[in-house]
Amino acid sequence: MDIEERLRERLRKAESLFAGAATSGERDAAEAAVRRLRARLAETARAEPPIELKLTVPDAWSARLLIALCRRYGLRPYRYPRQRRTTVMVRAPRSVFDAVVWAQFTALHEEMLAFFEETTERLIREAVYGDAADAETVPEALPGR
Repeated sequence: MDIEERLRERLRKAESLFAGAATSGERDAAEAAVRRLRARLAETARAEPPIELKLTVPDAWSARLLIALCRRYGLRPYRYPRQRRTTVMVRAPRSVFDAVVWAQFTALHEEMLAFFEETTERLIREAVYGDAADAETVPEALPGR
């Protein structure tokens, strides 16, 4: 299994855990749940007015993940001029956004971060130098500094 397939599988597993799906039938049910969540979001928007949320994530790939999740649930992510690529704006009822989009983003982000860390360490070890450990900590400045 290549690197991309492993990442896809890990993301599917994380998403399945979030949705409670383990089999293909459960995955179909999870897709139906996505549709229900979109409907719930629209319904909640009538009872709890959407507010503008400003979300800041650590890097561009995290922003892309967040944007994709927003779009998946029928939300329209945007950015104002001069905002950083790591800033995502969205209008949604806070309670539903936190319970659905942000919860899923957090789970998937953790999986992707772990995967990137493992892959980076392995590639450095194999292609650059066998010791991929962090730099040592020294008690004070080295002589001559």
